[in-house]
Amino acid sequence: MSMIKRGTVVIGLGNPIMGDDGLGLAALEHLQTRFAFPPGVELVDGGTWGMNLLPVIEDASELILIDAIDGGVPPGTFLRLEHDRLPRYLATKISPHHVDLRDVLALAELRGTLPPDTVALGVQPASVEMRSSLSEVIRAAVPDLAEQVVQELTRRGHPVQRFVAEGIHA
Repeated sequence: MSMIKRGTVVIGLGNPIMGDDGLGLAALEHLQTRFAFPPGVELVDGGTWGMNLLPVIEDASELILIDAIDGGVPPGTFLRLEHDRLPRYLATKISPHHVDLRDVLALAELRGTLPPDTVALGVQPASVEMRSSLSEVIRAAVPDLAEQVVQELTRRGHPVQRFVAEGIHA
């Protein structure tokens, strides 16, 4: 582990060929194209990296995970899981990448390197199946989820700037 922390790391998770499981990556792209982030905030496409995410997670001083979260609530419902609720979320596998992520976070926790200020922000998926697009309800939830991430960063003292482009409506 390096001595220099990466700051606040926002990781978009998911598999875009598994329908709503691609939510985290869609929200990450929304953030990258509509907002400017201050130094100390890093956006990472976690995709299906698996164990390769371990150094990124261990070097973060704060961690925000963006993902489809199966909380057994109506599709499109926003969910926020604090650090202590993450093990339960990770125990519910709704897609292949969760196996890897659960192992990565469990290992970081075991090594005492999981940032204590870790939170997962997401939306209840409608369907996770082989499909290259998000369901309508989940596609509609992407901008709101991105706003939740912006609010989380702002609360943590990282002011995020919205791009203002003539003739372009976010």
